[in-house]
Amino acid sequence: MPENIQLLSPRLANQIAAGEVVERPASVIKELLENSLDAGATRLEVDLDAGGTKRIMVRDNGKGIEKDDLHLALARHATSKIHALEDLEAVATLGFRGEALASISSVARLTLTSSREESGKGWVVSAEGREMETQLAPAAHPRGTTVEVRDLFFNTPARRKFLRTEKTEFNRVDETIKRLALSRFDVSISLRHNGKGVHNLRGGASRAEMERRVAQLCGPAFMQNALHIEMERSGLRLWGWVAEPAFSRSQADLQFFYVNGRAIRDRVVSHAVRRAFADVLYHGRHPAFVLYLELDPASVDVNVHPTKHEVRFRDSRLVHDFLFGSLHRALADVRPGAREEGEEQVASPQVSGVAAGEFSGQERMPLSSAPPQPAQQAGGFSGQGYGSQSSPQRIQQQMQGYGELHKPFEGGVQEAPATAPAAGAWSQQLPAESESEAPPLGFAIAQLHGIYILSQNEHGMVVVDMHAAHERIVYEKMKTAHAAGGIQAQPLLVPVSLAVSEREADCFEEREEVFTSLGFVLQRAGPETLMVRQVPTMLHGAPVEQLVRDVLSDLLAEGSSDRIGNQINEILSTMACHGSVRANRKLTIPEMNGLLRDMERTERSGQCNHGRPTWTQIKLGDMDKWFMRGQ
Repeated sequence: MPENIQLLSPRLANQIAAGEVVERPASVIKELLENSLDAGATRLEVDLDAGGTKRIMVRDNGKGIEKDDLHLALARHATSKIHALEDLEAVATLGFRGEALASISSVARLTLTSSREESGKGWVVSAEGREMETQLAPAAHPRGTTVEVRDLFFNTPARRKFLRTEKTEFNRVDETIKRLALSRFDVSISLRHNGKGVHNLRGGASRAEMERRVAQLCGPAFMQNALHIEMERSGLRLWGWVAEPAFSRSQADLQFFYVNGRAIRDRVVSHAVRRAFADVLYHGRHPAFVLYLELDPASVDVNVHPTKHEVRFRDSRLVHDFLFGSLHRALADVRPGAREEGEEQVASPQVSGVAAGEFSGQERMPLSSAPPQPAQQAGGFSGQGYGSQSSPQRIQQQMQGYGELHKPFEGGVQEAPATAPAAGAWSQQLPAESESEAPPLGFAIAQLHGIYILSQNEHGMVVVDMHAAHERIVYEKMKTAHAAGGIQAQPLLVPVSLAVSEREADCFEEREEVFTSLGFVLQRAGPETLMVRQVPTMLHGAPVEQLVRDVLSDLLAEGSSDRIGNQINEILSTMACHGSVRANRKLTIPEMNGLLRDMERTERSGQCNHGRPTWTQIKLGDMDKWFMRGQ
């Protein structure tokens, strides 16, 4: 092993850089396409053989490269994107390092053809691994640039062994194309693999064209369940699509987040999204979204990692709170009736629902526990069953009532037969309100198995899980009341001594206001000792020591913590669950309608506290198909 310090050869230095930038064919394509977009291309063509390991070709219609700059294009640390330190502090392009082409050409056979003239006159420069000597020659080429990469890792066999099967490598390429296609809707992109067309995405800037591309790449089911949001505050703008909580995923495979057009993975973003979905996702499920954050380039540092997937925000707290607040409000505004067909799903930044005081308390909706009444008179359909006796008059009345069902009517609501008795007839199942415009969840008509409420609206039938719906209503009411009353705290008769590290104790002193705002009173009793003297009343009996340790750990790792708030919400959720109407509880029609109206006014009423759906719509057209009506 040499002991003297030596300068690395350009070839070896580039191959070391390639280890960070060029991992597989997908990373090669990412770098080439980003260069094309920075060159102003509006059309991109990608052609692969053998998953990209044998051949990669990327062609664009950008502004091209000057003849005299072609040699520099393949040199390391040569770029047209930045020229001074001030440029690096506010990078507005996707690429800026000047390493991509040099790194690729050091581990593959690369040919670059480019032209800046409409006449078709261009130049081609080529380089191979070895000493990376370039050769320049004239070539016919339309305005734009074509880069062809052959035999990836031909001179680094160890790296080639790490490549997966052709199918796996192509899937990674496909995912890279999707991420880039979602970042620039105005650019047309085509992808071919082994001579077969895979994608042919047309560019467009209108809302409809954007949504068409999102549906192509994320699936039509995503768009059918997606909310379009657009929020702007404090120099930050968030827009895009987020799927309703009911459309959750078992994996985080449908999450696309962009900062100034760059696809990124960031802890601040992930934490904000996780918090926004905390109350509405089923355990272990992941949200789906395609979101775009726009801010001043000087407010975000993209020079963090060679792959440029990671960024660092200058004011991460501002970004976190903006993302959380925007998504939280968008999800809170999702309630029955918010997604009527044909409406634009734009989340309004206006305060509404619970925050605006629109919540209707359960005191207006008494829940009856009275047992069901038996059939009152012969001849009618009872809400609980048929009458127990039979007579000619009863049979005649039943036949007359049945005949009434076949009379033509309008409005989708059948009037009750005139002969039906008042106590158990259809007229009692359909309130008089049904003659006017029906609310989003319609009007209750029956209770099924003591668990579900059946209601009728203008689209068909709605089925509501009454316990899950009531649980959400009570939970939101308790959260609102808790927030309005502040966090009640109680002192401990015997303070709890907590042994921590000196770093954690220092963190407490720096962020003591965090604990105070949550109802905790702590005191530093030594270099590595904290005394817990007061805790929130809601957490009486909870493992306070472990909770404080977890909060300190979060503060050190992420600068914030939601553990105490989450713990309080879990207690409120449990209380709401136990205080909600139970299965087999018989409700009257007015009580069922009261529950439906409260659902329409309550935030996040589409899911219970545990993330399960509370209601579903069965459309009249679907029911017609069941019985082959009109066929």
